[in-house]
Amino acid sequence: MADVAKWYVIHTYSGYENKVMTNLEKIVENRKLHDLIEDIKVPTEKVVEVRDNKSKEIERKVFPGYVLVKMVMTDESWYVVRNVRGVTGFVGPSSKPVALTDDEVANLGVEQRVLEINYGEGDNVKIMDGPLEGYIGVVEEISKEKKKVRVIVSMFGRETPIELYLDQVRPLE
Repeated sequence: MADVAKWYVIHTYSGYENKVMTNLEKIVENRKLHDLIEDIKVPTEKVVEVRDNKSKEIERKVFPGYVLVKMVMTDESWYVVRNVRGVTGFVGPSSKPVALTDDEVANLGVEQRVLEINYGEGDNVKIMDGPLEGYIGVVEEISKEKKKVRVIVSMFGRETPIELYLDQVRPLE
């Protein structure tokens, strides 16, 4: 039985997120639970705060009161996480843990997936997803920072630039 680790959301006392993450990491290390609990994250974002006419970049928690844990759900792993000081429970109906879907994980930006781009500017590509699925176009520009590509598609006799995500197009063989 090959159990796959999934991301779960645990609820903590407000302000305890980093403490819960640190305590859980220590427990995983001490009890050698790396095969059950793979990763623990407190999602943060950098924001510019203006106080007394001075701007300062600070790191702010995206979801105060929540910690994300990538784990294989077993009685043991559930018990370990549930009994960390500061944890109030898992997010899910009647505290029954519900794993995040792949789309939710992608939208939250929890895991950075390495996207292999095997096409370049000037290459012909086929659109694999969205309203123009099946259309063929020419890559005009690739923006790795935004994870987007601009493709020129010929529609109704006109050249139309379309911005798509990098994984929405494939090179023509």
